[in-house]
Amino acid sequence: MENGIVHKLTPEQEELERKKIELATLEKELADKELDLATFQAELNAFEKEYFRIIGVRYTELDRIEAQINDYIALLESSQDFKPSQELKKLYREVAKCIHPDLATDEAERKRRQQLMAEANQAYEDGDEERLQAILHNWQSSPESVKGEGISFELIRIIRQIAQSRERLKVIQEEIEALEQTELYQLKIKIIKAKKVGQDLLADMANELDKQINTAMQKLEELKIKLNL
Repeated sequence: MENGIVHKLTPEQEELERKKIELATLEKELADKELDLATFQAELNAFEKEYFRIIGVRYTELDRIEAQINDYIALLESSQDFKPSQELKKLYREVAKCIHPDLATDEAERKRRQQLMAEANQAYEDGDEERLQAILHNWQSSPESVKGEGISFELIRIIRQIAQSRERLKVIQEEIEALEQTELYQLKIKIIKAKKVGQDLLADMANELDKQINTAMQKLEELKIKLNL
């Protein structure tokens, strides 16, 4: 027979339960938004392939010819030696100290650290101090950086996961809006509208590029004659 004792949750436990519910709701919303973004990107990628098949190959040919023209006119190449500043070196060491894969406690964390380390290496190679700062800041505020057991530590991790989910939702919306502002998307919309009135914009663009290619070829041949090539 039960003794009727009711275990009352502590304030921390109650807060943890509330945050878990909040996180679950955010994760559902985030999954929906990730799907929206993935669908948007897939549709845009499909259009980009069609665009390249018709237009891109012509631009490639035109670029090749113009590159030859420029080679005949002049060759000028500049290079810069990689000379990282002391500040950049110091920042890189700090990042490596925090996120190095050897510090991982499981395989998932190791992969996450390896990805971040690769990003840090690229930022260092590019001399991008701002990117290194961002990598370090994001890691220090991530759930993975919180070590320890118990309700207090779990609550901190949950709160950080909530913050990350909210930030990701914001980023997804910004990515969608950014894609909508790209020339490729704007062109896609124009082509769709043109098709509704019986106009084939891609075909028109292809014809114009064919004319430019012919003109460039003529110029190239003239240069070859002048250079006795």
